[in-house]
Amino acid sequence: MGRIGAIIAVLMLAACIPAIEAPRPAPLPDAATVLPPVMTPQGLVVPPRAAAETFVQVVARVEPMAESACQALAARGTDCAFDIRVDPRPDQEPNAFQTLDPRGRPVIVFTLSLISAARNADELAFVLGHEAAHHIAGHIPRRMQTAERGALLGAVYGSVTGADAATMAQLQRMGAEIGARRYSKEFELEADALGAQIAWRAGYDPVRGTGFFERLPDPGDQFLGSHPQNAQRSAQVAAVVAELERGAIR
Repeated sequence: MGRIGAIIAVLMLAACIPAIEAPRPAPLPDAATVLPPVMTPQGLVVPPRAAAETFVQVVARVEPMAESACQALAARGTDCAFDIRVDPRPDQEPNAFQTLDPRGRPVIVFTLSLISAARNADELAFVLGHEAAHHIAGHIPRRMQTAERGALLGAVYGSVTGADAATMAQLQRMGAEIGARRYSKEFELEADALGAQIAWRAGYDPVRGTGFFERLPDPGDQFLGSHPQNAQRSAQVAAVVAELERGAIR
């Protein structure tokens, strides 16, 4: 692997859409003991068994819809056999991400804390649909392409200015990072829109599912930020659901 290839690999591992997963996640939970309880706003503790059962039920309903959408919309040759897994480490922050295994199979990973913190099945369904949408839309290869272009531009600039090896490496890394982030917000909004459709077709309420945005820090309108504003994302999902309900989206 060349210098630019190594830089791209490091950036992809650090991004919100990693290229490979590490450590190896665990299969779906089939016992209550794997999930910790969580306190709801009403002061009630969600039993671990209930959290685990809700997650498994959501996967059973949403995954077939995601696979169907993938077969209909993804590029030819895309592997649509989603592998839904759980990161077994109890100290991880609430998170979910889409990645690829070494053979190119799409893997969607949920942390235990996200499963426990979800206030309803709609939130889990929307997150699962969103992550599946990243794969369907080809965001990992598209992100890698823009990162590669950015790294190449950095290398060209370094050559023109006569940069030494250390400065050249830094310019390539900066270019790759800027390239990788160039379309991050657009990718997130694309995944929100398609994810909402997937969750809705599985029988869930994506608008209610976006409730977790209210519990996340708002990224604002940062230059080269990776995520859009929470209000923008919620509004888009609401618009997509309205279109679905009136039959404007087939």
